[in-house]
Amino acid sequence: MSRILVLNGPNLGRLGTREPDVYGSFTLVDLQKTLSAAAGSVEVDVRQTDSEPELMSWLFEAVDTKTPVILNPAAFTHYSYALRDAVAQVTKAGIPLIEVHISNPHAREEFRHNSVISAVATGVIAGFGQDSYLLALTQLTR
Repeated sequence: MSRILVLNGPNLGRLGTREPDVYGSFTLVDLQKTLSAAAGSVEVDVRQTDSEPELMSWLFEAVDTKTPVILNPAAFTHYSYALRDAVAQVTKAGIPLIEVHISNPHAREEFRHNSVISAVATGVIAGFGQDSYLLALTQLTR
């Protein structure tokens, strides 16, 4: 494995300023630096979009290039069946995809308790802040 896609959904471009009590003070730039330092020779490609179609196109890219994925679907977690179907294409192709969340959705509002993504993801890591991504990276690179 030479590359991992780290895909982030809506509002995560505001990391560092959006509800730091929930999401921490790290930014996407900080996340890129942290993951790249931990990944060794593996390239870590961190991306963020507020667009569901763009996020889906990146998942299709993962299928076509056989690239493992760390995915924080953000708000799409709870209702995007289109994203769920794109994730299923990744995992059905035998490519690992780990769903991550910075906070623990089960400790938050009721509407956040359901993920339509989890059932088709390879695994789920939640509630460890930025370390959720590091735990996923460790799993994919071991």
